[in-house]
Amino acid sequence: MVAAARHASDDRTPSAAQRVQHDLPAPGRIAAVFPGLLPGVPAYTVKVNAKYPASVPAISGVICLHDLQTGQLLAVLESGTVTAWRTGLSAALGTVELAHQDQSSVRTVGVIGAGEQARLTLRALHHLTGFDRLVIHDERPAAARRLAQEWAALGVSSTVVDTPAATVAVARTIVMATWSRTPLLERADVPDGRHITSLGNDEPGKQEVASDLIHACRLFVDDIGLTESGGVLRASGVDPQSVGTLGDVLAGRYTGRRSAQEITMYAPVGLPFLDLALAWHAYQAADATALGTHFDFVGTRQDPPATAPQS
Repeated sequence: MVAAARHASDDRTPSAAQRVQHDLPAPGRIAAVFPGLLPGVPAYTVKVNAKYPASVPAISGVICLHDLQTGQLLAVLESGTVTAWRTGLSAALGTVELAHQDQSSVRTVGVIGAGEQARLTLRALHHLTGFDRLVIHDERPAAARRLAQEWAALGVSSTVVDTPAATVAVARTIVMATWSRTPLLERADVPDGRHITSLGNDEPGKQEVASDLIHACRLFVDDIGLTESGGVLRASGVDPQSVGTLGDVLAGRYTGRRSAQEITMYAPVGLPFLDLALAWHAYQAADATALGTHFDFVGTRQDPPATAPQS
């Protein structure tokens, strides 16, 4: 995942990521994300999602994995799981890289939103940091209590608080994973020295962080172009020239956090080559172990492409 995330600003990127979204005459949206491409992987992905925030799961759809040379359809994967894991892993990586100069200080983590995306992001973040205290807020108190009980059973001290601001008052590192269309945090809520990973500024209409807080932060994204067209840069009007990418930080081309006092924010939209990174490994594992169901759509199933180098 680190190698794939570094690829986000690699000059060898063969094609710019594209995301097409459209509102439906219903309480949902449709999104298509393509092309998922990575150097050394002989395949590409196209993802089509339905996004219905009030449904469970909120995201459902498919990821089509194709042979890069022939276009043969190699696999169809359920997109909700791949998207959630991709988002969680990359969010955890961005949080660790940007939260504090001394990464061992990530001991208390705040989370705003207690859904499945927050759950997977916390699992990845705990793997990287071993945090031992969790402060949780969700507009659904029962969901927050369930998440607290899950982590308490794992030995992590877990507290539920009543407001987003109360989360930030305690924790220096905050993960936000909501569908909110009105800001949950403003500049006045956030003391200096905090880091916020915001996963809910990733499409038009969603805005879990107020513009005054975004302008006060040292802001990082995963892709400048996509965040200008449908992410945090479109919503806030921040000058893209002042924004860094996680890929550049990982590659050493851009400085991450510069002091213990500044507020940093990572606001990704999600990139298709990260879908490919997970889909390709899942496809290889399924093919090697004969998992999954085989379909022959055109009557001539071919051998899979040669194994790509491991990322």
